[in-house]
Amino acid sequence: MTSDYKLDRIDVKILSELQKNGRITNVELAELVHLSPSPCLMRVKKLQKAGYISGYAAQINVAKLGETLTVFTEFTLTNHHQIDFARFQDALKQIESCVECHLISGGYDYLTKFVTSGITEYQEIIEMLIDKNVGIDKYFSYVVIKSPIVRSEIPLTKLFGKHL
Repeated sequence: MTSDYKLDRIDVKILSELQKNGRITNVELAELVHLSPSPCLMRVKKLQKAGYISGYAAQINVAKLGETLTVFTEFTLTNHHQIDFARFQDALKQIESCVECHLISGGYDYLTKFVTSGITEYQEIIEMLIDKNVGIDKYFSYVVIKSPIVRSEIPLTKLFGKHL
């Protein structure tokens, strides 16, 4: 499989269905995308080999496990050299509670998402980052009260379906 593998509408539909239900059987998937099972399985294997499918995971209802605290944090770095970005990112990679980190444009450099056991753990993480001197100029924390909309699926057919 070459890296210039071109997707068609059926490939996008397969990806869309797999992100909704990664445990779907090949027969069920084939039915949803209007293929017979054998060609459907061949396409899934091609999509995996080409890197369009990077893995499968269970979505866990963390609220069932116990109390957690979700905090979005904006970070602004003191310096903006490549080495400064790398040092900051390396520090965040070591923190399991950091579940997302985005380098962004705008009024600050990074937007991160932390999921912790509570405010004490979050504050310990921030203090540790400051003590490590990883280049933080300032940060702002936003504690999540409620998440009325959380989607794990990207609307692939809407985004890419009309381009095929």
